[in-house]
Amino acid sequence: MNRAFSRKKDKTWMHTPEALSKHYIPYNAKFLGSTEVEQPKGTEVVRDAVRKLKFARHIKKSEGQKTPKVELQISIYGVKILDPKTKEVQHNCQLHRISFCADDKTDKRIFTFICKDSESNKHLCYVFDSEKCAEEITLTIGQAFDLAYRKFLESGGKDVETRKQIAGLQKRIQELETENTELKNKVQDLENKLRITQVHASPAGSVTPKSPSTDIFDMVPFSPMSPQSSTPTRNGTQPPPVPSRSTEIKRDLFGAEPFDPFSCGAGDFPPDIQSKLDEMQEGFKMGLTLEGTVFCLDPLDSRC
Repeated sequence: MNRAFSRKKDKTWMHTPEALSKHYIPYNAKFLGSTEVEQPKGTEVVRDAVRKLKFARHIKKSEGQKTPKVELQISIYGVKILDPKTKEVQHNCQLHRISFCADDKTDKRIFTFICKDSESNKHLCYVFDSEKCAEEITLTIGQAFDLAYRKFLESGGKDVETRKQIAGLQKRIQELETENTELKNKVQDLENKLRITQVHASPAGSVTPKSPSTDIFDMVPFSPMSPQSSTPTRNGTQPPPVPSRSTEIKRDLFGAEPFDPFSCGAGDFPPDIQSKLDEMQEGFKMGLTLEGTVFCLDPLDSRC
């Protein structure tokens, strides 16, 4: 039985959307372990992984080790694997990273899913013994995936390309602001040097101020270092005072306050929002395949 998951309308989900959106659905299971696989999907891929982990578990059983019990917490934020006593999170699998989920039709206890590891980017297959509720857990993960995808779209997933463009423009504006600041500093340094040169070139002991020199248009050169009240204009009025730099609002070279494209988004995102959005878009685009299949003819010993 193959259930290719593509957010179809004919799905009969087992839980209310509020249960997965505002809370989580808990399940108790035994954790056989996880192993790296080459592909993100495929019946043969998970079948080989289940056989491998079952064999490893039988060896550990012969050495006196029991299969560890875990608690699964399924919600729109992912599948958490916790220690049932201490509630310590052992694994946190985000839904957009889960690409394949299946249950064993010959053994109602066994289910598995493939998830892309967030650090190594390798595909890992997780295998569980779920006390005869494997199919229910598989469908619950499918429903959570469906709700998470819709929430992603509502929170701005449709505008990923627009956000990319805005982020690019914001970066360019910041670069131009930096260049503008550097140019202002250079101009200020040159004016300071010119002023020092003029002071040193003046006759020693002279107390009579020299008339300001004019340019070819008979205009007095502007110097931000000179007092505003000492240079009247041609009609006898004083120029407007220049506001102090310390009280100026930080603006870009276009005279506008710097714009943060992510402060007014539909949701709160981490600082590296763009890479996160790209990753989520890619994961949800791949989709989640739900499948019921025969993993192995040898059932897991219930005493493990």
